[in-house]
Amino acid sequence: MVGQALLRRLANEGSDVVTVSRSQVDLTDQRETEDWVEEVRPEVVFVAAAKVGGILANDTYPADFIRDNLAISQNVIHASYRHGVQKLLYLGSSCIYPRDANQPIAEEELLSGRLESTNEWYALAKIAGVKLCQAYRRQHGCNFISAMPCNLYGPGDNFDLKSSHVLPALIRKAYEAKVNRLNELHVWGTGKARREFLHVEDCADALVHLIKHYSGERHINVGTGEDLTIAELAGKIAREVEFNGEVRFDTSKPDGTPRKVVDVRRLSSMGWNASISIDEGIRDVCRWYRQHVAKTEADVAYA
Repeated sequence: MVGQALLRRLANEGSDVVTVSRSQVDLTDQRETEDWVEEVRPEVVFVAAAKVGGILANDTYPADFIRDNLAISQNVIHASYRHGVQKLLYLGSSCIYPRDANQPIAEEELLSGRLESTNEWYALAKIAGVKLCQAYRRQHGCNFISAMPCNLYGPGDNFDLKSSHVLPALIRKAYEAKVNRLNELHVWGTGKARREFLHVEDCADALVHLIKHYSGERHINVGTGEDLTIAELAGKIAREVEFNGEVRFDTSKPDGTPRKVVDVRRLSSMGWNASISIDEGIRDVCRWYRQHVAKTEADVAYA
């Protein structure tokens, strides 16, 4: 999702963009990664590749999440250093911050407390990626930077209920409830947890802005600076798909971190702010879902 958004954004820059698919290069394989970077010799690298998922996926496959993400970070960053990449931007995640971090979460909160247990394996791997960029900058003078986006969503998102994040999962659940004429929409947790969401097109624009205007060691938060409860999010999605049943919360399932909204003052001071509201973004993703994912006759008729 992020890679595709970056491609769309970079199309406006007149850049010669080089990409590689998973079928061509396994970024968890050191030799394959090294050979590809040596052959292509890119000037700038965006490290958007990662193994990602929601609470269920993180809890079910902790070894996969820490192993694959550690390998991707190490292999791409080291190969970029070895083969003269002029600038690299590593894409982290706001889950790197402690569960009980002060809100909004400033960049200084990193490593100030314990992580959220439901995604600590992924978070540890992402923290390692940030520290790798800082270490290569200090030891080798590499112009490697890191960006920490909040929860991302948008066209091309993952709607698999076993591995998706909360927003696309709720869109799928709401559509299925609408199509199957259900009376209830079931949502994990209490609905009280607060989350911040950034449309992937805004994220891509922010990453290009950072490549152009930032060259510091400190990682930079990327977000809207605004959050809402999961209950509020579910309500917005239900209204967008015209699901008129009851939204019910399964309190036997975890909420995850109670609140997570990042402090975006540093990025704002560099002249960048998000432009896509959560309502506009939900409308955009619901439209994309109807056109590209929904398969049943009822879904097509509703679209």
